[in-house]
Amino acid sequence: MLKISAGMPQGYTAASPEELAERIGAAKAALGDRLLILGHHYQMDEVMRWADVRGDSFGLSRQAADRGDADLIVFCGVHFMAESADILTGPDQRVILPDLAAGCQMADMADIDQVEAAWDQLGQVVDLERLVPITYMNSTAAIKAFVGRHGGAVCTSSNARAVLSWAIEGAEPRGDKVLFFPDQHLGRNTAVDMGYSLDEMEVWDPFAPSGGLKSEAIAAARFLLWKGHCSVHQRFNVSQIESFRAAHPDGLVIVHPECSHEVVLQADASGSTDAIIRFVDAAAPGTAIGIGTEVHLVKRLADEHPDLEIICLDPEVCPCATMARIDAPHLCWVLEEAVAGRIRNQITVDASTAEWAKVALERMLSIT
Repeated sequence: MLKISAGMPQGYTAASPEELAERIGAAKAALGDRLLILGHHYQMDEVMRWADVRGDSFGLSRQAADRGDADLIVFCGVHFMAESADILTGPDQRVILPDLAAGCQMADMADIDQVEAAWDQLGQVVDLERLVPITYMNSTAAIKAFVGRHGGAVCTSSNARAVLSWAIEGAEPRGDKVLFFPDQHLGRNTAVDMGYSLDEMEVWDPFAPSGGLKSEAIAAARFLLWKGHCSVHQRFNVSQIESFRAAHPDGLVIVHPECSHEVVLQADASGSTDAIIRFVDAAAPGTAIGIGTEVHLVKRLADEHPDLEIICLDPEVCPCATMARIDAPHLCWVLEEAVAGRIRNQITVDASTAEWAKVALERMLSIT
C-alpha cells in the first residue's frame, strides 16, 4: 500500500535548474550514508546525475537490499519498482518514490481482480495443477504474490527464457501450460526463441468473457499470453527499421523484447536494457545503431559513445511518460523533507503480500 503524503509545494517547480541542483546536492550531503538514490536507465539526466546506482528495476532493488546501512532508499523509477525494493529490503529501510503518480501502464494492465477471475475461468477448462503462472517483473506486488501462492515465478527480460524453461521443460517441469502476464510480447518473443510456434500461443483478453477464447483453444494452447503491452515499445514498427536500414545499409538494429514479434524478427538483435547497453559498448567505432527502446536511455548512450551513430528508431522519440514524472523538483522535495525528518511518499507492501511476492522472486533467483 501507499503512505499518502501531502503534495509537493509549488515553489519547487518555480526553482531554477541551478538552484535545484544546489539544494539536491546539499540535502544529499546532509543525509550522507543513510541515503541511497537508485536511478532506472529510463530516467531523465536531471535525475540520473544524482543516482548512486544505475540499473534496471530488479537489479536496483537487489542493490538496495545489499545496502543495509542505508535506511533511506529513494527509488527514481516507477511504482512497481519501489514495491519490489520494499519487499527485498530490511524492516529498518524505507523506500521513497519521489512522485506517487509515477506508475506503469503495463503493470496496470494486469489487475489482481482480473487475474484471479481469469484463474477461476481457466480452472473450468484445464487442470490448474498443470498451469504455471509467470509474471514479468513489471507487475504489481499483488500479482507477484498471486504467482507465489500458485507455484509460479517472476521473470525479467534477461531471464524469461530460463524461467519459462523451468516452468514447462526439463527433468521436473512444473506443468505443461503457462499463463504469462502482463506483457504478451515478451512472452511471445521468448517462447518463439525457445522453439515454440505461434500456433501454440493464445492471447487472453481480460475484458472479454473467457478471455475471448473458446474452450478448445484454451485447452490446446501451450502459452496463454495476457493482453498487455508497454506503451513505449508498442510504438516501434517494421517501417521504422526499414527506414533506418535505407539510410544506414551497414547499420545494426537492436530492440527490446517488449516490442512486437514482427519488429523483433526484423532486428539484428533483441535484449533487455542491460543487453542493449552491452551491445552498444561492444560495437566497433563508426557503427550506426538503431535502437528500439525508451528515448532517455538511447540519448544517454549516444552521449556516452560519440564514436558511434546512435539513433532512436521512433522518429517522434516518445519517452516513458510515467517514468518522466520523476524530476528534479520532486527529488529535491523528498530529500529536503527527509533532512527535516519528514518521510514523504513512502512505499510499503503489506506483510502477507510481501511474503508471497518474495516467494515468487526467490524462485526466480533459484532458477537463474
